[in-house]
Amino acid sequence: MSVNYYQELPFNPKLLPYAKTLRKAGNLSEVLLWLQLKNKQFKGLDFDRQRVIGNYIVDFYCSENKTVIEIDGITHDYKQEHDAKREAYLKSLGLRIIHLLDSDIKKNLAGVMQFLELEI
Repeated sequence: MSVNYYQELPFNPKLLPYAKTLRKAGNLSEVLLWLQLKNKQFKGLDFDRQRVIGNYIVDFYCSENKTVIEIDGITHDYKQEHDAKREAYLKSLGLRIIHLLDSDIKKNLAGVMQFLELEI
């Protein structure tokens, strides 16, 4: 794979159409969180949704503080090895990863936003 870079991070351009499809489809928890993060509404930070980093697509990414926010749902229960490899790769790039539970976003969005306020 030839390595391309976007905002100083490697990315696989072949994943861009898939990331766009994911943005359009969006599951409920992603949409709910995106409504809180988009347009610099959260602490004036600029977040990207379904951002390609290397050979992975992360749920949300903020380049200003190199933070990845991942929403973990039931699909992650069966992909621990893949998720561990992915997380190690992202951390090797100097990125901070915050995991949120899908159920927490759906049931307690205000609490999730308070948590993020303290974490970011």
